[in-house]
Amino acid sequence: MEELLYAVILGIVEGLTEFVPVSSTGHLIVAGYLLGFEGPKAATFEIFIQLGAILAVAVLYKERFLRLCTFQASRGFTGRRGIILLALTTIPALVFGAATHRFIKGYLFTPATVALGLGLGGVGILVMERFLPRFKKSGLDALNYRDAVVVGLFQCLALWPGMSRSAATIVGGMAVGIERETAAQYSFLAAVPIMFAATVFDLYKSLPMLQGSDVPMFGIGFVVSFMAAWSAIKFFLRFLGSHTLKPFGWYRIMVALGVLWVLG
Repeated sequence: MEELLYAVILGIVEGLTEFVPVSSTGHLIVAGYLLGFEGPKAATFEIFIQLGAILAVAVLYKERFLRLCTFQASRGFTGRRGIILLALTTIPALVFGAATHRFIKGYLFTPATVALGLGLGGVGILVMERFLPRFKKSGLDALNYRDAVVVGLFQCLALWPGMSRSAATIVGGMAVGIERETAAQYSFLAAVPIMFAATVFDLYKSLPMLQGSDVPMFGIGFVVSFMAAWSAIKFFLRFLGSHTLKPFGWYRIMVALGVLWVLG
């Protein structure tokens, strides 16, 4: 029963934080530390429940994904062109992540390194909002191949737990003149291939340590993560309609300082 309670708590944390720029992985590591739920199985669980959040995006943007699956030539974010855009965003993090997977899981999944990532990412958000380039592009159909590559390079920063994949990709989009809401939507869509690949890769590596008794815990975490992510995505898009990312930057800095204070 204790593990099932952990699954609910961590599923809520994952879903609420995955697509807003505060680092879901960082929050999960800190939450796991506070709950005493740590170790290889905990790390695998925290990655697996990301599938629930991915499913929320796939359902909410099902029409977009169906248009991608036509594989037809187009000028917008559909068909072959849309797939190429997502591929250009995904490949850099896949290559770099595969090369550094062992180091990242062995040395960066700690509360202290997470706090550092949260703090640096928070400062980065505030700096971007202060020196924000003029928005030139609105709507997913306005994105080009250069935009996709730049966002993909920024996404590599998210391999450091605490930096946040959504923060890195949204800030990367804003850096090339994409308005916030469009950058956030592209961040959601770009999350699906990279998160799915990372989850499958980690499960393959961790399969020997998992048992049949782990299924209820993993299943509950998956479902709770899906529901929480659905709500978080809806809220975040409404929020960006009339706000900047500054509150998230300050929040990250305060959480980072709080974590370092607790650890100290």
